[in-house]
Amino acid sequence: MQKIAQILTAFNPLEDKYISREFQSYGIYLAETLGDYKHKALYIRLAKTVPRAVLEKALSFVKDSQAKSKAKLFMWKMAKLKRGEE
Repeated sequence: MQKIAQILTAFNPLEDKYISREFQSYGIYLAETLGDYKHKALYIRLAKTVPRAVLEKALSFVKDSQAKSKAKLFMWKMAKLKRGEE
């Protein structure tokens, strides 16, 4: 999890002009980490609506794996966590 000061120091208004909220930045981070930049709007929406703890747990689960499709594994684990399954 990044601090606000780190986000603001890394923010470049010429390059990042469409990212104005923290959840947008986190959604882009998810897309880049999972290697699924094509669906960045989905990850931004998830960052806005899904509790951050669920996203963090699913992301840490995926980072430790050697899956071919990390995005699919992330969505599967996130759905399980949202249902209350561990």
